[in-house]
Amino acid sequence: MESCLFSSMHRRLTATALPLAIPVLLAACAVVGPEHEVPVVATGSGWTSPAQGHVDTAALATWWKSFGDADLERVVEQTLANNLDLRQADLAIEAARAQLGRAEVNTMPVVTAKGSAQRYRTSLNSPEYNPQRSLNQTVYDAGLDASWEIDLFGSLRRQRESAQAAVQMSEADATALRTSLAAETARTYFTLRGAQRELVARQASAKALQDIFALVQKRQQAGDLSTAEVERAQARLDQARALLPDIEARREAAAIALGLLTGGLPESQRSLTTSPGSDLVLHAIPVGERADILRRRPDIASAERKLAAATADTGAATAELFPKLTISASAGFRALSDFDLIDSDSRRSSLLPLISWRIFDGGRVRAEIRAAEARQKSAAIGYEKAVLAALSDAEKALSQYQHALQTIAAQETAIASTARAAKTTHRRYELGDVSLADALDADRELADQQTGLALSRASAASDMVTLYKALGGGWEKDPDRGERSN
Repeated sequence: MESCLFSSMHRRLTATALPLAIPVLLAACAVVGPEHEVPVVATGSGWTSPAQGHVDTAALATWWKSFGDADLERVVEQTLANNLDLRQADLAIEAARAQLGRAEVNTMPVVTAKGSAQRYRTSLNSPEYNPQRSLNQTVYDAGLDASWEIDLFGSLRRQRESAQAAVQMSEADATALRTSLAAETARTYFTLRGAQRELVARQASAKALQDIFALVQKRQQAGDLSTAEVERAQARLDQARALLPDIEARREAAAIALGLLTGGLPESQRSLTTSPGSDLVLHAIPVGERADILRRRPDIASAERKLAAATADTGAATAELFPKLTISASAGFRALSDFDLIDSDSRRSSLLPLISWRIFDGGRVRAEIRAAEARQKSAAIGYEKAVLAALSDAEKALSQYQHALQTIAAQETAIASTARAAKTTHRRYELGDVSLADALDADRELADQQTGLALSRASAASDMVTLYKALGGGWEKDPDRGERSN
């Protein structure tokens, strides 16, 4: 029954609305409002710091593998798979896609099936009173109602464009969150490993001071040194030992933070505090051209999509200046008896083309357009700001990492010299040219320099992570979908 009813309704709509539909379809080609254009932002001619050239995009997408540390790879992958913030970001994408689906179906007719049975009594004093009919009647009604807004000036199309840009913006935001969390996980991991290495170096320094203190005590007991020398040696030893609990606390705090980042319990990554870890592999990073950042940074992609959405919203607001056409149709059966409801004589139908136009509304439409245009201009400025901020981030990260590598190289040279000097001092001690205190003090100096190197290497690893993030590392372009996060 419903199929026949819909076919009859379709024939009536076609015969009645076709003359109206032809000019409507022609008019629908007019889409008002501005078209989206990506602002041109000057990126400069090159990096201010010396930089290497071509970038390996695949290696940049999974930069954490370049350190050669299996534990680092594991915790980063766990973060990308289980982090709760990322799961919330995925739900935000789902919500945006649902809004896009709603905007898409707004361009299609809405068909509603209806059915009712109404029991009523006619008043004897009403104009509907008919002595030939019963005062008490039941009216049965069943059918289909359809409504279709014709997108004359592109309002619905602009709303769909805005919703699509919002989906892409939420995807870019989720990608930016992934890159940030991967970087934060790596930095936290390096904090843990740096604390481990610092602890070993500090313990070696404390051991050297302990040996010096023991020697000073013996010499004081033999009458060679004063009590003040013993007290100074004791103070240096106590100061070295006092540093150890803070380092242990930083190591434990980093392990707890990794537990949260990887989406687990606070103690889930605590086993890392007892594993030695791999030696950090630090190397120069090819950064490519400055303009490459525009296509690699997800925050820039998000800003561009925000501008696209604002531009589409301006078009949708502009379309409110023009008339809207809605075609409403209804077909069905209406009868006083349920037996007569499906009778052909009980058929009913109607067709209502409705044109609405906000001719006078006190300037509300134009105010909405001005507000939309202001948001569009603000989004354009936001895009330019995102580009310049990305360039600034990359410049600072590149300079800081390069200087960190230079610092490490200088420290390694100094440690090599100190190690040679300590070896010479020990040989002279064996020959009786210097005292044991001098030999032990050389060991302490070497341990202190190794502590400084451990701290510098951990800091440089963090700087390396910052540079990877600033370059847009952690995701790669997908030619079919525009981007792919890892």
